[in-house]
Amino acid sequence: MTKILVVDDNEDIQIALEDVLTLQDDYEVIFASNGVEALEKLKKDNSIDLVICDIKMPKMDGIEVLKKAREIAPETPFIMLSGHGTIETAVNAVKMGAFDFLEKPPDMNKLLITIRNALDKKQITQENKTLKRKLKKSKIRPILGESEKIKEVRRIIEKVAPLDVKVLILGENGTGKELVARWIHELSPRAKKPFVEVNCAAIPAELIESELFGHEKGAFTSAIKQRIGKFEAANEGTLFLDEIGDMSASAQAKVLRALQENKITRIGSNKPISVNVRVISATNKNLKEEIKKGNFREDLFHRISTVIINVPPLRERKEDIPVLVEAFIKEKCKEYGTKPRKVDKEAMKLLMDYSWPGNIRELINAVERMIIFSEDVITKDIIEKFVINY
Repeated sequence: MTKILVVDDNEDIQIALEDVLTLQDDYEVIFASNGVEALEKLKKDNSIDLVICDIKMPKMDGIEVLKKAREIAPETPFIMLSGHGTIETAVNAVKMGAFDFLEKPPDMNKLLITIRNALDKKQITQENKTLKRKLKKSKIRPILGESEKIKEVRRIIEKVAPLDVKVLILGENGTGKELVARWIHELSPRAKKPFVEVNCAAIPAELIESELFGHEKGAFTSAIKQRIGKFEAANEGTLFLDEIGDMSASAQAKVLRALQENKITRIGSNKPISVNVRVISATNKNLKEEIKKGNFREDLFHRISTVIINVPPLRERKEDIPVLVEAFIKEKCKEYGTKPRKVDKEAMKLLMDYSWPGNIRELINAVERMIIFSEDVITKDIIEKFVINY
């Protein structure tokens, strides 16, 4: 239950706020009659979620309480109240860290909305800090770059990762769609559960259903034993359906049913099995065009695309190339046990001017060749021979 500390020396205000907060929104309300008492409660009780504080009080005014509370509980939002409100007072309170300022007697509906907004902001701030801590600890390769397009990709990942929504990742081959999917999983509440990948383009159409849903022994000629499908293997975790645009029509229908019912049935069985998976899909195809051609189900498209993330090709984020090259050189030199290489200015210009049809995947391969065929410095000649004209 959300705990709110009301700091006010007026008993009538205390009673009015308690009635509204406990009856309408079921908050737990505790009181302090002055600033000194309020600070003591904040020191002793770290479960206080929000403070509603009067400004004019004996012993210590509300602005001083706010100032000292920033040191004790910096993330606890304050809503300031005053019967002597001025614009200057309100501005000072917000500058010092108050979430908002309301005049007394407060409009109770406005106060309730302000409380909800303050608590929502606090939750988002805490979630962002948790995400950043996970980012630092993770062993997954970071999504590098400072271009606006790649920053937007990272922003969307941080927004959707904590929410159990289905995500569709679009982008050309080699842009890093799988990396985006792994980060969504890594930053989600399912992070400690399995991340299971299925490359729908690499599995023959006649085998994709067995791969996804499993089969019973004897279900078909080569089914010599029972097999667990990817949906079951990913239970409570994340199922990444890569290149979903290449999935057969029959498999699309069964995937749609599984997502609607949260149940699958193994081939050769009539027994439904409940599954709890978060599905992230990816494709290099234009699914809306595939729908028009009759190659992809429109109802499945809407089911898998609550949020769509477009991963830009490398040619649209060329300002990121120096950062990527430096990071990959450092990574590969460490992997090979060789001394680091430097890229001279002419060589880097060629790398930035190149179109990179294979995107990040091609860049990583190029970096490996650059290291293999260079000594201390990667020159223009190396780039021309082993990247552009290779």
